[in-house]
Amino acid sequence: MVSSEPGIAVAILNWNGKSYLETFLPSIFTTVYSNFKVYVIDNASTDDSVDWLKIHYPKVNIIVLDKNYGYAGGYNKGLQQINADYFMLLNSDVAVAPDWLKNLVALMLSDSSIAACQPKILAYNDKKRFEYAGASGGWIDKYGYPFSRGRVFDTCEVDTHQYDDAVPVFWASGACLFIKAHVFHEAKGFDNYFFAHQEEIDLCWRIQMLGYKVFVCPSAIVYHVGGGTLPQGNSLKTYLNFRNNLIMLHKNLLGFSKYRIIFIRLLLDGIAGTRNLLKGDIGYFFAIIKAHFGFYKWILSNKKVSVLPVKKIKITTGVLENSVIWAYFISGKKKFSEIVHKQVTN
Repeated sequence: MVSSEPGIAVAILNWNGKSYLETFLPSIFTTVYSNFKVYVIDNASTDDSVDWLKIHYPKVNIIVLDKNYGYAGGYNKGLQQINADYFMLLNSDVAVAPDWLKNLVALMLSDSSIAACQPKILAYNDKKRFEYAGASGGWIDKYGYPFSRGRVFDTCEVDTHQYDDAVPVFWASGACLFIKAHVFHEAKGFDNYFFAHQEEIDLCWRIQMLGYKVFVCPSAIVYHVGGGTLPQGNSLKTYLNFRNNLIMLHKNLLGFSKYRIIFIRLLLDGIAGTRNLLKGDIGYFFAIIKAHFGFYKWILSNKKVSVLPVKKIKITTGVLENSVIWAYFISGKKKFSEIVHKQVTN
């Protein structure tokens, strides 16, 4: 019997994550939605993740890649082998509420222009608090710094249902990204060059320039551990975040104004690096320097291997036309609601 519900592929990217699979896979199978399949895309793990899955979860579809392609390349490779109406890209360290998929699908079906969305993401170890990677929908400031409804820099707010409205946002979290399969392919997927970090923001930017919307669906709730592969403070994480963000700005901003924005962004990065150096964090400082040189290298020799936008239009949804750094560090505004006073609602 053919289901009337859209088909969903819950795709979990795994790299040496057996302990996460053991802990979090059970919640996925409590999902109240009939037409979904679970896929594990394995990035050439060296632990016994795949063997463990074959024994304990034989119904899980396993796609084994020949090497570690990172988040971006791993999903690009794996999703080429999956046929579904929707992709749910789910981190391996996420627990889900039973009605999560049902509520996400309902939102998508309510407006055909919505191409991607995310649930409300709460911290697994503090379930009353928003989680760093996406909270209740992602925003960006004019200089490319991402923040979220419920999380600004390192300040994660307590969830008092202050961000429970389903609204358009700039980006949906890669920790739990729900996207129409045909739009993922139309936008040419993630940029492999990013490897990991910021690739979901870049993708959401490009799909908006194709005329689609990105939303948050707070009635769907998940709980994320966060930092499972590259924890906060990791120099590689810092390098990838700063390098990829600069590449994203260069790719997607319009006209010559982007050079002024990028120049200011480079200065702000330098201030951030110096600030951390004075605090004794030498790794952070040198990771930013390395990221800037990585950005210059991309411009000079690697730009052609990136996924560039099909067309460029100015996006205003989920964009703060001021500096979130100024608001947070100078003005002392720590909450999203203190920084963004008016939100787009349709």
